[in-house]
This record gives sequence, structure tokens and C-alpha cells, in this order.
Amino acid sequence: MTDSTPVVSSETGKFSTDIAEELISAAVESVEKHRQDGEELAMEPEVAAGTSAAPEPDPLAELRTRLEASESATRELEAQLKESKEQTLRAMADLDNARKRAQREREEVVRYGLERSLKDLLPVVDNLDRALDLEDTLSRQGLKAFSALGQPFDPHLHEAMGHEDRTDFPPGTVSSEVLRGFKLHDRLVRPALVMVARAPAVAAAPAEPVAETPPAASEPEPAAPSASPEQTEEG
Repeated sequence: MTDSTPVVSSETGKFSTDIAEELISAAVESVEKHRQDGEELAMEPEVAAGTSAAPEPDPLAELRTRLEASESATRELEAQLKESKEQTLRAMADLDNARKRAQREREEVVRYGLERSLKDLLPVVDNLDRALDLEDTLSRQGLKAFSALGQPFDPHLHEAMGHEDRTDFPPGTVSSEVLRGFKLHDRLVRPALVMVARAPAVAAAPAEPVAETPPAASEPEPAAPSASPEQTEEG
């Protein structure tokens, strides 16, 4: 340690202080260091306050927010597409069912359209069945029907109702049968009522027009011979 004891100058008789330059330099450095440390401590709160007041934006957080928004929009769009597809499939199924139903109804109309008319004819069919049964019974008793269609007209078996012009039957044959005839064994019970064919009348061919002959040109009549003088004197 350096001795810092003041000494009295023998020459001036006054006290003087001999301070070593090292101590002065150390003191100055200490004071300067303390001053700088104080300024740094004073600046730290200001920097912290400024950071809290205006924080810098976080790019990662912003990117994450955009990604979440995009995923949400994608899910919403997928839901809409799914619903639209389901509606389209239901509409196609309804259209196919309607087409099949129309086809089935059309087939039923074609197949059963005459049902009402045929139902009205069922009593007639029933009567025909009963008539056939009756005819079988009468046939067993000897009463039999005979047909005259296409046969030569026979006044002993047929009764003519009239004539009709036919080209598909020879003249004088039965061309249509109004009622059948019946016989009991060999005896005629009822003659057949028939129409007799006859040849159609041939239409007269129109007369060909006769060409008129133009009159011949008249020739001049010969002049009468003049009387001779002799004949005149005689007359």
C-alpha cells in the first residue's frame, strides 16, 4: 500500500498532499463506472416498457390463423358438395321411379284397357255357353242344326231373304246365313234363312262418240241447156 501521509515541505513550510497518480486514476475509473451502471439501470425499464406497449407481429401465428380459416372454408365447401350430391341422387331416383311407374301404368292400360267392355260381354258368353249346352241336349234328342253357307240354294231347305251381289260366291249359292236351319232326324223343322248370291250387274260401257263427217263441198249445178231455135219455133 502506498504511503499517503502528508509531509511538510522544508522549503515552504506549508502542508502539501502527495496523492499518487494511481489512486486518482482508480477513483476516476470507479466514479465513471458507477455513473455508467446507473445510466444502464435507468434505461432498462424504458426498454421493457416500450416492448410491452408495441409488440412485434408474430408471422407464425398469422400463418396459423390463415390456415385454420382455409381449413374451415374447405370443410364447409365439402359439406355443401356432399349435400348437393345427395339431392342429385334423390332426384335421379325419383325420376327413375316415376318412369317405371308410368311404364307399368301404360302396360296395364294396354293389357286391361278392354276390361270394362269385355266384362259387359260376359253375360253374352254365359248365354252362349248355356245355348251350347242346350244344343248338345237337343242334339242327343235328334234335333240337329245344319249350315247352308256356300251350298246351292234349295227351296226345300232354305228360305231366301234376298239377293246380294257377290263375286266370291257363284250365282245361285247361299252367300250368307241369317239363321241356321234345324232338322229332327230327317224331317225339316226350320229352314235356314239365307241370302242368295248373284252376279254383279255389268255396267254398260259408254258409247264412243261418233266423229261427225264434215259436209262435202257443194258442186255448182250444171246449167240447163238452152233451147235451140228450132225447138222454140216448134213450141
